[in-house]
Amino acid sequence: MIRLPSTHAAITAPLPASSAQFPGIAIGRSLLDGREFRLSPVLTPSAVLPSTNSLGMGGLGSGKSTTAKTRIRREILDHGHQAVVIDSFGEDNATGEWAPLVRSLGGKVIEAGAFTLNPCSDLFPPEVREQLVRSLILAVEPSALTPQATHALQHGLNSPKAVSLVGLVDALAVPEDGRWPAARLTEWGEGAAIALSRYTEGSLRGLFDGQDAALPPVDLPILSFDFTRLDRNSPAIPSLMAAVSCWAEHVWLPQSTAVHRHLVLEEAWQILLSPATSELIQRLLKNSRKASLSLDVVMHTLSDLGDGRAQDLARLCEVAHVGRLGPEEAAIVGTLLGLPQWAISTIPTLGPGQAVWKVGPSHVDIIETVLTEEEAALTDTSSRRRRAQEAAAVGQEEATADEHGQDEEPADDDEPEEEKEEQEEWAWEMPPNVIDWHERAIQAAREGRCSEAADLAALGEREDIANHGLNSPEAVRWMSTRAHVADLCGSPGQAAQLRATVAHMGNSADRPTYETPVTEYGPQEPAPLPAADDDTSSPARRRILPAALTVGALGLALAFVWANPGGEEAQRQQRDEKTAAAYEGQASAVLDIDGVDADLVAEWTGDKEKVILRLLTSWAPDAQYLRIDVGDRSAISKRPKGESIIRTPEIVVPVKDPRAEVTVRVAIGGPTWQEGYRAPWREIRLSPVTGAAVETETGKTLPST
Repeated sequence: MIRLPSTHAAITAPLPASSAQFPGIAIGRSLLDGREFRLSPVLTPSAVLPSTNSLGMGGLGSGKSTTAKTRIRREILDHGHQAVVIDSFGEDNATGEWAPLVRSLGGKVIEAGAFTLNPCSDLFPPEVREQLVRSLILAVEPSALTPQATHALQHGLNSPKAVSLVGLVDALAVPEDGRWPAARLTEWGEGAAIALSRYTEGSLRGLFDGQDAALPPVDLPILSFDFTRLDRNSPAIPSLMAAVSCWAEHVWLPQSTAVHRHLVLEEAWQILLSPATSELIQRLLKNSRKASLSLDVVMHTLSDLGDGRAQDLARLCEVAHVGRLGPEEAAIVGTLLGLPQWAISTIPTLGPGQAVWKVGPSHVDIIETVLTEEEAALTDTSSRRRRAQEAAAVGQEEATADEHGQDEEPADDDEPEEEKEEQEEWAWEMPPNVIDWHERAIQAAREGRCSEAADLAALGEREDIANHGLNSPEAVRWMSTRAHVADLCGSPGQAAQLRATVAHMGNSADRPTYETPVTEYGPQEPAPLPAADDDTSSPARRRILPAALTVGALGLALAFVWANPGGEEAQRQQRDEKTAAAYEGQASAVLDIDGVDADLVAEWTGDKEKVILRLLTSWAPDAQYLRIDVGDRSAISKRPKGESIIRTPEIVVPVKDPRAEVTVRVAIGGPTWQEGYRAPWREIRLSPVTGAAVETETGKTLPST
């Protein structure tokens, strides 16, 4: 029997993605088990993902934007999706992150200032036009919209002049008579007209006015609004985002013919913090499946959002991938997303292209994005990474020149320290997709990180038990690894016990062997030097002490047998009689898994050669899937469509020792379980002697029927 040590039984790390497969595009590979990771949220059943929105976070160079761009590219090419990107992040004020990818897919990049978006277009419903213009006013003059100014604005929007922003300003400055006289409307609308004049005559001119003011096309595979040339503190950013968001909701979504759409918000904290757009984003987040829309939000950290409503919007994303962050930020993100502690601790150690993924309420894995050469060229737009690659290429050429005997040029000590740090930051090598967790645990123990080593070993053992069975060679191998870790961490007693368990299970021949260090405790006295006349090479002298000890041991054994004839046999009989008197021959456990109440019952036959295990649900209407596993034997039951009864799974297992405990793995799929998805499970240890049931992971005794 294999069980986790009590000190690590409460590890809450979920099993990796090996038994949870999602449909959709290939994204990368799991670093926990090396398997391919696929995901298209829109193809995943709504019972698993109620919404299709995603949140990507990570520090500079973590690869969050590369992952987001790769996902969008593959969705467009493989599934015919359509995307609109609000790109407010670029380097050196040159161009946006998404420009190369957008152009490669036949899309269009709309740069702020080069395209004029008309907020007064008749394609917007009247109430949307008013809300959009109000957003433009609030962005530059928050105090301009008094109740009187609002009425003057409504009057101006109804004017025949208000077909463009310039015409609206004229309608506010020189209004016609209405419910109130023109003189009073002019006075009321003066503040709004002054605010809007910043877009027609002031520093924001060219964004919303002009002879060619229009709306963007809606039939392209991808469209990018590039705001990278704008000052991030400029009111133009929230104004443009409000306009684009209204266009996306009221023009693009109704007119688009794609099967699914994506609204990508790069550096999204600006749009999420703006009062003019946060309500719209919240509405789109909640109705993503109904609108056939996914909001894919990409940002650095949650700290950018503050502590208010913007962080609540982040909670509405059912899919999240978190790249490398500092420990403090990782803790904040982990708390908001409900990540387990092992995942939070992993985030600061992630490399470029690696991320902790959370899909739905419980699936957590560590995924490395896998790119083709073409994708790497299109998505890797970091100028700093390019500089590092160029520096590496120059270094390789210099090394080649040295091999051919050319003179080596002296190093340039005047290189700016900042550039050196940038090159070091990006001169990384992608790690292997499959990690040897045995070696990683042992290496951690060698470096004195014993707690981490024990956690890694416990997690790996748990995964192999789930994948290969309780008594499989893969699972037993972890016993040897844990023994080696115990040796390195100064617990020789625990190591000996683990190795004895492996030997008892008969699998030691297949286990890897490690050199066991000798650990000494306390001050050690030096060994006495041999006398000069000692003949240490004499075989007779070397055999004197062992021979004497052997004779003494035999004498003691004979004396004990002489004084206690039949004592050992009598003690064994007494133990057997006590065991027989206390033998229950049955055990049970009351379980609640995935919202389903069930009873696990084990009954040993009268001849004590078999045990019969059943999983009873009392015809629970919510039970969709039942499974029990013992060793290599399994029993599975699924509820047929349209029926209210699910068959009771049953296993008959032969036993060699009627007093030995039986370990059973129980999996139950409740009302939301779908075909092809892993059901929640627990591992229970049942005793025929006491009738008790114990959960192997926690060591907790469970109630019985």
